[in-house]
Amino acid sequence: MTTETKLPFDQDFVRSFSKQAGEPAWMEEHRLKALADVNILPMPRPDKTKIDKWNFTQFTSHTVKSEPFSSLEELPEEVKSLVAENKNLYIQRNQTPAFLTLSEELKNKGVIFTDLITAAKEHGNLLKKYYMTQAVNADEHRLTALHAALVNGGVFLYIPKNVEITEPIQAVYLHDNAEANLFNHVIVVAEDNSSVTYVENYISTMESANGIFNLITEVIANTNAQVKYGAVDYLAKGITTYVNRRGVAGRDARIEWSLGLMNEGNTISENTTNLIGDGSFGDTKTVVVGRGDQTQNFTTSVVHFGQHTQGNILNHGVVKDSATTVFNGIGKIEHGASKSDAEQTSRVLMLSEKARGDANPILLIDEDDVMAGHAASVGRVDKVQLYYLMSRGIPKSEAERLIIHGFLAPVVSQIPIEGVQKQLVEVIERKVR
Repeated sequence: MTTETKLPFDQDFVRSFSKQAGEPAWMEEHRLKALADVNILPMPRPDKTKIDKWNFTQFTSHTVKSEPFSSLEELPEEVKSLVAENKNLYIQRNQTPAFLTLSEELKNKGVIFTDLITAAKEHGNLLKKYYMTQAVNADEHRLTALHAALVNGGVFLYIPKNVEITEPIQAVYLHDNAEANLFNHVIVVAEDNSSVTYVENYISTMESANGIFNLITEVIANTNAQVKYGAVDYLAKGITTYVNRRGVAGRDARIEWSLGLMNEGNTISENTTNLIGDGSFGDTKTVVVGRGDQTQNFTTSVVHFGQHTQGNILNHGVVKDSATTVFNGIGKIEHGASKSDAEQTSRVLMLSEKARGDANPILLIDEDDVMAGHAASVGRVDKVQLYYLMSRGIPKSEAERLIIHGFLAPVVSQIPIEGVQKQLVEVIERKVR
């Protein structure tokens, strides 16, 4: 049974938006099909979190006009500290492409790095091959359909065969307008024998807003390709966020995620790596801090289809005040994925009496000749560690701070851009202070 959703935008609006953006016909058709599916598809059902009363569909503004930046000097200080002198950088201000630079060296090698709307106009056939066809499908549930109908931002990053990129490519999604609602779509494609590190930041420069962010990422790593994907999400209180980051790894490919999920509002996150090819590898490290009265649900999955595949999940979360954080870790080995290895660890550190943390390890094994294991814990600051530090003259508050940073360090240390890593540390400081 599905409940009809009365959307603030209809077919005429979607059709008009697509035409004004200059999108190819296939993109407009894809939007309209998805819009028709919104009312017949169910909502996602994250384990141990009820989202039926969360607002994912009722909003008044789909596109707000924002001024682009003519130089990095015009950026807010919060953003300046993130980007440093990065030669390969995209900045999106609300839904507006605001700044883009890509080195001539990468352009000459055939690398494509541009906003999604431009990609649809200038690289339509290539984008069509990957857009919601291999990793995420529009008809999975109501929120994926809504996203496909109303996409209004995002980037397309394409690395041709045999191209190895040594410096990180970065995207910053700046939210500085309380009226902005974002349906962002990111596609990263690494062709055979290529490699890339992509880092993105979602950052609100206001303390609170009342908006909806529906974010989808698709990562395609073809044969022997390597993709390192780092992200720090820090969206304002009052924003309801659905984020779905999904990867598909071909033979001997590697996808590594390092995710700092620091939103202040209610958040549902899905992160899935499908190990399709033999010998493929997926690794996901996630760090989370919840505070206030927010509810957060994080489902991390690695699904093994190919033989000799390896999947690792590491989730560390800190929760305080009356916040709730749920980790669902899923290691799934399909029939035929022999000699695969699925490992996961989820740990939650609770700092307050009313804080609630759940760590749910799930192993779904449909093959005999495999290895699999899990570990999970939910608890408070280790009294032995606290005593050890305090016995050496460190005040209790500082000792707790050091323990928290040590607890989250396995993920924080993996963020590949120094400025972004520093930002994540500063956000953690603010949230656990």
